[in-house]
Amino acid sequence: MNTYNINKGIGRTVEFKGLKAQYLFLFAGGLLGMLILVMILYMTGVNSYLCLFIGIGGGSLLVWQTFSLNKKYGEHGLMKVGANKRHPRYIICRKPVHRYFKMNSKLY
Repeated sequence: MNTYNINKGIGRTVEFKGLKAQYLFLFAGGLLGMLILVMILYMTGVNSYLCLFIGIGGGSLLVWQTFSLNKKYGEHGLMKVGANKRHPRYIICRKPVHRYFKMNSKLY
């Protein structure tokens, strides 16, 4: 009787050719968008050499940017950068300092 190992990748992130997690989806969505853009340009009558140049140039730019983001930020780094942008740089405190130390009788 043969035994088969299944579910070897439980708990691991999705990875393809070095691209991990959200970069893989960014890469696939970008290539799909580039394909649709080239198809729309071709159907509207734009020169086919220009469509080819836009498709190859945009696709190679997308591949280069995606792999550089993956190398720079790592698996979860892009989400950390996005979360860091949502944090306030500083907290504005307009009340006088003595107001924070007074006891409020309504709360107790």
